[in-house]
Amino acid sequence: MQYSNIVWKNTLKLTTNYHISSYCKIENNSLQCNGTTVFELKEVLFPEFIKNAAKTIGLEYPKFFKMDNLSKLAFLGAEAVLKNSSIEDSEVAIVFANKSSSLDTDVKYQDSISDSENYFPSPAVFVYTLPNICVGEISIRHKLKTENAFFVF
Repeated sequence: MQYSNIVWKNTLKLTTNYHISSYCKIENNSLQCNGTTVFELKEVLFPEFIKNAAKTIGLEYPKFFKMDNLSKLAFLGAEAVLKNSSIEDSEVAIVFANKSSSLDTDVKYQDSISDSENYFPSPAVFVYTLPNICVGEISIRHKLKTENAFFVF
C-alpha cells in the first residue's frame, strides 16, 4: 500500500506449523479416511449409499436425514474424521472443495419457483442453496467456531 511517498509493508510471521492431520474423500460410493477405505457400496444409488455409510460409522444425528445431499456428504466425512478425536477450535480449520457447488439443491429450489401456477418456494430447501451451509452443520454438531473455506473448482 502506498500513501504520500510512504510505503507500508505488512509482514505475517507464522509461528506454528500447520498441517493436514486428517482428511476424508467420498467418491464413487466409497468413503475413505486418510487413504483407507472405511465403507464402500457399489452399484447402488446415492440415498442407499449415504444411509448405509452413516449407519456403518455409527452416526446418530436425526437432522442428518433432513439435510441436502451436499451437506450429507460433508457431514458424513466430518463425522468419519472427527469421530474419535478430541479437538479444540484453535487446532481445526474446515476446508471443502467440489466442482459443482450446491447445484443439486439449486435445481430443486429453481423447480419450486419456476411454475407460476404451482409457485411453492421451500425455506427448508432454500437454506441449502449456499454450498458452505454444510460447514455450518458440522460446526453446530461439533461446537466449532473456527476458520473455514469452501472452494468450487
